[in-house]
Amino acid sequence: MSAFLKSFAPKSSGDLARIGVMIALAALILFGALRYDYFLSPFNILSFLRYNSMFALIALGMAFVIITGGIDLSVGAVAALASVVSALLSPYSWYAGLAGGICAGLAVGLINGVVITRLRIQPFIATLAAMLAANGTALLLANNQSVSVSYDSGFTVIGQDDFLGFPIPAWIALGAYILGWIFLERSRSGRHVLAIGDGEHTAALMGLKVQRTLLGVYAFSGLLAGLAGVILASQFGAGQPTEGVGWELFAIASVVVGGTLLTGGSGSVGATLAGALLLGMVFNVLNFENGLGWISLSAYWQSVIRGLFLLVVVVLQARLTARSAT
Repeated sequence: MSAFLKSFAPKSSGDLARIGVMIALAALILFGALRYDYFLSPFNILSFLRYNSMFALIALGMAFVIITGGIDLSVGAVAALASVVSALLSPYSWYAGLAGGICAGLAVGLINGVVITRLRIQPFIATLAAMLAANGTALLLANNQSVSVSYDSGFTVIGQDDFLGFPIPAWIALGAYILGWIFLERSRSGRHVLAIGDGEHTAALMGLKVQRTLLGVYAFSGLLAGLAGVILASQFGAGQPTEGVGWELFAIASVVVGGTLLTGGSGSVGATLAGALLLGMVFNVLNFENGLGWISLSAYWQSVIRGLFLLVVVVLQARLTARSAT
C-alpha cells in the first residue's frame, strides 16, 4: 500500500513545482471568487483570457528555449516589431497583416538560431543583440510612433472578436499549447529537445541533430513572439513599437514558476501555461484590490512585484533542487 501511495509522490523538484503552481492557481481563483463580486463574471474572464493570450504564447516559446538550456531575451522586442509590421500590412488584407507579423518574428528567430548554432555565440548575447536590433527596427518602421491598423480589412477580428463565445486570441494560444504538448511529450523531436537540455555534447555523441533542433527551437520562439505581436496590434488597433518591454521577463517567470529548470533538461508545457495564467491572475487580483480601495498600486509596481516574484521562485527552486540532490 505504501509503495502504491509513493508512486503518486513528486519524483523531483520540477514535479513538486508543477504541482505547486497548479495549487497556487486554483487557490488564487478561489480567493478572487470569494472576495470580489465580478471576479468570475464573463466580462472579466474573457478580458483576462484575451489579454493574457499574448503572454502565454511567448511563454510557450520561451519554455522550449529554456528546456534546451538556452534563453531568448528578444521576444518582447520581436513582438513589438511584429505588431508594427502587421499594422503596416493590415490595409492590404487581414491575412497580409497576420502573415507579415508571423514572418517578422520567424525571421528574427531564425537569425537567433543561426548566430547561436553556426557562429557559436552564447544565447544570452545573441538574443540580447537581436532584442536591440528588433527594437530599433520597430522604431524606424513606425517612425517612433504608434501605427494605426486598418479597420476595413477585418484585421482587428483576430484580436477583438470571439468564436463560439471564446476570444479568438485564446483559441490561438490554446491551439499552440496543444501542439506544443504533443510535440514535447509525444514526438521523437521533443525528446531530442529534452536530451539537448541534459547535455548538448552528450546529445551530439548520441547522434542527435543538435544544431538543427536548436535552430528550430529559436525559430519557434520567434514565430510565437511574432504571433503575439499580431494579436497586440489587432487587439489594441495599432502597432506598438515601444511595447514589449519586460515581456521576456514575464515569459521567463512563467516558465520557471511552472517548474522548468533554467539549466534545462526538463519542462512541462501544461505547467508553463499554468505559470503564465498564475502571473496574469496575480495582477488581475491586484486590479480588483485597487478597485476596493484597500491598496493603490500603480502600473509601475507590477514590474517590481514581477521581479520579486521571479526572484522568490528561483530561490525556492534552487533550494528544492539542492535538497533533491542530497
